[in-house]
Amino acid sequence: MKKIRVLLVDDHALFREGLAAVISSQPNMEVVGNANDGLEAVIKAQELKPDLILMDVQMTTMDGLESTRQIKQILPDTTIVVLTVRDDDEKLFEALKSGAQGYLLKDIRSHKMLEMLQSAINGEAAITPSLAGRVLAEFRRMSLNQSGGSNADHEDNSLTERELEVLSLVAKGASDKEVAEKLFVSLNTVKTHIRNILSKLRVNSRKEAAKLAQSKGLL
Repeated sequence: MKKIRVLLVDDHALFREGLAAVISSQPNMEVVGNANDGLEAVIKAQELKPDLILMDVQMTTMDGLESTRQIKQILPDTTIVVLTVRDDDEKLFEALKSGAQGYLLKDIRSHKMLEMLQSAINGEAAITPSLAGRVLAEFRRMSLNQSGGSNADHEDNSLTERELEVLSLVAKGASDKEVAEKLFVSLNTVKTHIRNILSKLRVNSRKEAAKLAQSKGLL
């Protein structure tokens, strides 16, 4: 039986070692290499030509998203699944746009991760149901944005007072956690506000939202 060749990309050696142990326990998988950052991943991918790459997002030298883009250009048949702590809509959508076959959070249980990786190798999306729901919501928003035409100007896209507070802090560079601490709300509440802001303003990122709000005099 031909084994699935896996390249692990993460800047934490201890995490890579643990992940390697989980992967190596599977009879149809083998770890063929490790990379400490995105640039090393691009080099190792060309040398090793793995079937599957598990890619972290935040790394020095080159982040996982840019590394994913470059690897997919060079090795389009290689499956890349992002494995990260970043529960962030922007990173999720950017990873998928960059060519990732999946986006998993590091708090996932090992058996579930292995199931998702097998799905990714088979050409399916390796995304948990909660993240998949957010992707579908984004597609619906984009579809409405494209088909709404002139009717979009008549829709109620006004931001609430709380959403303006969140957007004001985001525009100043605050992270979701910092916004939550400043406004004394939960992290999930902040994420919900940001999704609503992006939807109402019909933009794809926090930076675009802040720029548009400032141009309209909302901030």
